[in-house]
Amino acid sequence: MTDLVSMLADQEERLSHCVHCGFCLPVCPTYVRLRDENDSPRGRLHLMRAVAGGRLETGDETFAVHIDRCLGCRACETVCPSGVEYGLLLEKAREDIVGQKGRPWVVKSLLAVFASPRKRRVSLGLARALRASRIPAALAKLLPALPWLRAPRLGLAMLATTRGPGTASLPDATGSLGDASQAEPGSRGRVGMLTGCVQEGLFRRVNEATRRVLAVNGWEVVDVQGQACCGALHAHSGDLTGARALARENVAAFGRLDLDFVVVNAAGCGAAMKEFGELLAEDPDWAGSAEAVAGRVRDFSELLAETGVIQGSPIPERVTVDRPCHLVHAQRVGTQPEDVLRMGVPQLELLPLEDADECCGGAGIYGITHADLGGHIGADKVSAIIATGARMALSANPGCMMQIGAELLLRGSEIGVLHPAELLDESYRRAGFYGG
Repeated sequence: MTDLVSMLADQEERLSHCVHCGFCLPVCPTYVRLRDENDSPRGRLHLMRAVAGGRLETGDETFAVHIDRCLGCRACETVCPSGVEYGLLLEKAREDIVGQKGRPWVVKSLLAVFASPRKRRVSLGLARALRASRIPAALAKLLPALPWLRAPRLGLAMLATTRGPGTASLPDATGSLGDASQAEPGSRGRVGMLTGCVQEGLFRRVNEATRRVLAVNGWEVVDVQGQACCGALHAHSGDLTGARALARENVAAFGRLDLDFVVVNAAGCGAAMKEFGELLAEDPDWAGSAEAVAGRVRDFSELLAETGVIQGSPIPERVTVDRPCHLVHAQRVGTQPEDVLRMGVPQLELLPLEDADECCGGAGIYGITHADLGGHIGADKVSAIIATGARMALSANPGCMMQIGAELLLRGSEIGVLHPAELLDESYRRAGFYGG
């Protein structure tokens, strides 16, 4: 009996509660666009049951194709009345498929890079150097929009957009300078921050903004040595062994410190860390400490929404907010980014985004490995953003920022993409909290 079959047998009672109600169908990005039952959550669950019942092999091409085509956005979990743990089942299914069929070289290479601090430093350093040359943006615009060039065009545009639009173009305002004083340093407690792989390598400005904003709001940000990649990409790709190894490194690094919270500013990373307890539940040496660390993990906006936000200087800008899948559906953190911005940035106009919590098509590296379908999903997200009339789009996940930014770049749009922490940070800078 394979691990997948065993796990499905363990989940049989919960799985049997699925009455095929169809609530998951209209929220599933792949089903909505393909209209194939096998590309819906309940269809994929049916395929898993077929494997559990011996009617289908995990190596069967039908099973592999439809499981692989899932974005893993977990929107189905939010609407499922039976509480089926689809994300867990999906990762286990992929682990068994990979064990039999192997991984594409692109996925294998990326997993190897993120698992190794040295490889990660070298690869991301080269990426930053290439980005600084501005070649990726130029090439992305020059390459013809042909189906077989979709992946390299998007990849180049994604790298180019990590430069960020900056905040210099944000309009000035007169009036109040906010509270005029910060919270007492460390008055609210001590936090450790996951710096991340892509976040630190390509979005270091976001990490720096996050640290400053937390400090203004009275949090002592502790430097956490020995932390590793969160392992989200490994888990989503079916490498649960690699994900567990990285989880242990992070549990050891964060667990040895006296912290009130572990702050994460990347939605996918936060979701992965909050599930460390589940991931290491069968490891008696790590289960308890993993659960303890996971229980202290908070998204950046989640923490500030709970504990309060110092008000900064007004920024009269029109923005719209994308809600990353793993923030909304995995962490169940919904409007907190918007709430924090409303509390902290006067005169900011938050424009509603249609289907704000639908996947952007990035889904880790899905936009590259499934360029056509991921591109269609991303194009719909960008069309909705453009329709708002906003000058800035905000998203609390680096992958989403890259996917949305790339699609905007390829469309020739001037809409910039920022992390919510960057906007709050700029408001504080203008209020004089950083000494001018």
